[in-house]
Amino acid sequence: MSDPVQFPLAAVVGADDLKLALCLTAIDPKIGGVLIEGPRGMAKSTLARGLADLLGEGPFVTLPLGASEERLVGTLDLDAALGQGKAQFSPGVLAQADGGVLYVDEVNLLPDTLVDLLLDVAASGTNRVERDGISHRHSARFVLIGTMNPEEGELRPQLLDRFGLNVALEGLPEPQARQQIIRRRLAFDSDPQAFCSHWAQAQTQLRERCQAARQALAAIPLDDHALALITERCYAAGVDGLRADLVWLRAARAHSAWRGGQAIEQVDIEAVAEFALRHRRRHAPQATPPAAPAPAQPEVPGASQPGEKGGHGDWGALPPQPVAAGPRREVPNWAKKP
Repeated sequence: MSDPVQFPLAAVVGADDLKLALCLTAIDPKIGGVLIEGPRGMAKSTLARGLADLLGEGPFVTLPLGASEERLVGTLDLDAALGQGKAQFSPGVLAQADGGVLYVDEVNLLPDTLVDLLLDVAASGTNRVERDGISHRHSARFVLIGTMNPEEGELRPQLLDRFGLNVALEGLPEPQARQQIIRRRLAFDSDPQAFCSHWAQAQTQLRERCQAARQALAAIPLDDHALALITERCYAAGVDGLRADLVWLRAARAHSAWRGGQAIEQVDIEAVAEFALRHRRRHAPQATPPAAPAPAQPEVPGASQPGEKGGHGDWGALPPQPVAAGPRREVPNWAKKP
């Protein structure tokens, strides 16, 4: 049974920021995937499936709703291990996604322990399963695409930070864009093959552009000038940790490769700034103003001065301050004692 025909990414109306973020992740998977925020009905899964086509022949795997930890990481057959002397591993979702895209819908509704495990494997590219002293390790290199509807719950900041890029979809397209979206969807549903044939050239150009950028990526240096600009901006945004700096630098390099450049330029840094900072930005750090120099104090005979030993006062005490005498206040006659 052949795989169902997928709606081509090139035919998606609007969502330019998300399409760019997905292409950058296809160019450099080390960016760390994309978290897509938006309400239902915004074609988040359609866009994510389009990324698999840009990566080539890699699989597109969806994490089933309510999946257990064993379903995610796989299982080990202990009876086979004891009888045959070797571990018999049943692959899970992580093994199936190796070399492709792992799509996690409503990631904010997963248990935190499952999200932690998922993000650990996505970052390391390796899944390790252990049970009763028997372990198995396999490659699990995939691009992680997560979606969430913020109205249904938030992710903890520690988990948000581990998604490389973050893009929010506009939930209220203008009438003309809505009409165009509906027309293309109806055309695809009516005849998927004809629709994909119509968009084949644009889709091929998009795929070839990603592949060319992927090949040119290593030749673009992660230079100190770009790093300095990015670290200053991350500090000004008050982000926690250093992951934002690294992701931003990688994404800027991927954008340079995407536009055919040979070095990271200001346009690349600005193009991906919101992707890297949106889910990490905190209140800007308050700069501590330099302390004003203390006014010179007159010397008081007999008092020890700062830096001197001995004297009559306590060490570190401030020297006596002269107090100006105020005007003399007369005491009324009725308040005087007889």
